[in-house]
Amino acid sequence: MPTRRHFLQASTAAGLAASALSAQDEQEKKVSANDRIRVALIGAGGMGTGDAESSQAVPGVELVAVSDIYQGRLTRAKERWGKQLFTTRDYREVLARPDVDAVLIATPDHWHAKISIDAMNAGKDVYCEKPMVQQVGDGRGVVETQKKTGRIMQVGSQRVSSIVYKKAQELLNAGAIGELNMVEAWWDRNDAIGAWQYSIPPDATPENIDWDTFLGRAPKVPFEPVRLFRWRNYRDYGTGVAGDLFVHLFSGMHFVTGAIGPTRVFATGGLRFWKDGRDVPDVFLGLYDYPATDRHAAFNLALRVNFVSGTGDNSGFRFVGSEGILTIGNGVSVAKTPRETEPGYTIDTFPKALQEAFLKEYHAKYPPQIPNADSMRPNVEDKFQAPHGYSDHLDHHRNFIAAVRSRKPVVEDPVFGFRAAGPALLSNVSYFEQRVCAWDPETMTLKS
Repeated sequence: MPTRRHFLQASTAAGLAASALSAQDEQEKKVSANDRIRVALIGAGGMGTGDAESSQAVPGVELVAVSDIYQGRLTRAKERWGKQLFTTRDYREVLARPDVDAVLIATPDHWHAKISIDAMNAGKDVYCEKPMVQQVGDGRGVVETQKKTGRIMQVGSQRVSSIVYKKAQELLNAGAIGELNMVEAWWDRNDAIGAWQYSIPPDATPENIDWDTFLGRAPKVPFEPVRLFRWRNYRDYGTGVAGDLFVHLFSGMHFVTGAIGPTRVFATGGLRFWKDGRDVPDVFLGLYDYPATDRHAAFNLALRVNFVSGTGDNSGFRFVGSEGILTIGNGVSVAKTPRETEPGYTIDTFPKALQEAFLKEYHAKYPPQIPNADSMRPNVEDKFQAPHGYSDHLDHHRNFIAAVRSRKPVVEDPVFGFRAAGPALLSNVSYFEQRVCAWDPETMTLKS
């Protein structure tokens, strides 16, 4: 049975992780001019800007180009990163540039697969925001293109690069909570920005926006800026809370457990509060069956996203096992309550003579225990906290840039990314079609 010693040994890895990061810092400082990686940003919204900032925080990375369909973001890119930037509304001009080694794709979801495939075919390495694809049918094309071209591709769910999730993985593998049987995860919000009511710029006009390019394969509709700047609210361009937030929970949980996906998907929910024209739920719940593998027993997963939670932003995991509960929030904690040493009894309805006979046999099998330090021990809870200021987003970009230089595998390749996106996207199918979906996580295909 795992003990506090096991936890302390695992917690020592926090120091080792910090040492590894320091060593990585030193290695990055030694990057030569010949090792400089030149990246381009495609999609310069809030997430894309964050990706560009994290990427440039890695020594030896230079941002050389930015593409966006809204002229205002191109102007802002030059203000933020310098007038030397090449900017364009057409991402294909970025892919044609010989001075671009890798691209950061942070467009609306319905463009992810197309631009990723085009970029890899153009000889560029790819960092693509989650979800990797908008539709389940898009996934195989991205996976096959990466295998065919041999390009590096990282999907942007940063929890798989987190030292917090790595610690949870180590503890689970060490048996800290016994045999896993259930996982619960949630992401609650209760504000307008958290519910995707992003600001719309006053100069959002047809002259400043390439509307036809934004629409892409989506249905043709008249110019309506809200659909661009709040695209997550619309099924034509986004994937709702399932593709935006469930996919983070899937990727984090898959990383911790080693699972590759569920076999059964069911989702429900509704539009309860943010009735602003969106056509996706603001309260969403999913239930998933995970099969047994050589790494873990079968278990169930329950996910929840609530944009009207009554509290602030809050997300986390509870991994429930036979011997305790592992929780991920700001850090990792393991809580255990010692099991009872005897099963107890319910004999009040037995005839009195049978009660006496039962008690005699029971006490012979379970003699009364004299209280001691062990029997009086309180519940145990151990915690691990990441260092102050730690950023898993930065680590995820570090991992990507290191792979671009070394040509070694990333932590979240298209197969991993699709295995996280697949059940998230099927949650939408389940909700909108009101049915249970069967998924083959090995072949990454929807069963009929």
